[in-house]
Amino acid sequence: MNKADLIAAIAAETEQSKTTVAKMLDAFVETVQTTVAGGDEVALIGFGTFKASARAARTGKNPRTGEALTIKATTVPSFKPGAKFKEVVGGK
Repeated sequence: MNKADLIAAIAAETEQSKTTVAKMLDAFVETVQTTVAGGDEVALIGFGTFKASARAARTGKNPRTGEALTIKATTVPSFKPGAKFKEVVGGK
């Protein structure tokens, strides 16, 4: 399912226009991104939690030459699914 499919599905479920749903989805995504980038987390009970995770510096290998190289530390976004999400996906 891509973004357009998701918008169409939500519009059908909520009886809202696709334009309205698209604006709400864009606002949701932007809010989650700016909140997580600011160091906070977004927890949606039953769905999951979006947060930033620190990734330590490590040694990697250039796949072409095999030469060792240093990969610098960074912060990456992460998502941990909630119990209800796991239950639905697991078929329980």
